[in-house]
Amino acid sequence: MSPQDDPQNFPARFFRLVANSALNRVRNIYFMTRESLGHTKRDEVVNRVVRARDSLESAKGHFKTALYTFSATSDFNGGSLKTHYLKLKQELETSSRQAQEVSTRIRGVEAVCAALFDEWELELAEYNNRQLKSTSKQQLKQARQHYKRLIIAMHQAEAKISPVMSAFKDQVLFLKHNLNAQAISSLHQELRTIGIDIALLIKAMENSIIEANAFMDCVTEQKALPQG
Repeated sequence: MSPQDDPQNFPARFFRLVANSALNRVRNIYFMTRESLGHTKRDEVVNRVVRARDSLESAKGHFKTALYTFSATSDFNGGSLKTHYLKLKQELETSSRQAQEVSTRIRGVEAVCAALFDEWELELAEYNNRQLKSTSKQQLKQARQHYKRLIIAMHQAEAKISPVMSAFKDQVLFLKHNLNAQAISSLHQELRTIGIDIALLIKAMENSIIEANAFMDCVTEQKALPQG
């Protein structure tokens, strides 16, 4: 018997089905309300991709600042070590909020694009003109290809955030508990690794931003994109 057929797993599967159904209903109500106010799904797609792109830009800036603060603390040579700790702690908290914002924006892009593509696919059957139908179908394929590249790039950037945040948090905690030369030595040893991780994260974020701009260009240029 496979795990899926195990009766003991039925409650969990049932809960997931109910939860997904409820989320879909909420999503549909939201988009219907937006459309009643004159906002098409295409508008919503562009707006959410813009917000996701901007959150990546903002997060990129904060991680650069965090690396600078981390570097400055590792080069500590007198003064108040507690002051340096508090600055690092603040950068950690800000970076954490930025990371959460990025994840939230990515989920928003996924939701609205899923709704748009589902509707677009259904509306292809409503065409009477074969040429227009073929053109719209090709545009849908192109939009999905751009979206696939975008979401892969965003997920890659998102995946690189967690290791950076974990290492950053560990060092801030260690500094908090050891406001002494040993803690500074630990920071200095970890600086190279964290610096490389942040550089890779920033590169992934920049790639996501490029893909976001390409996807928005694709969507806004397609005049036959469904307006419902």
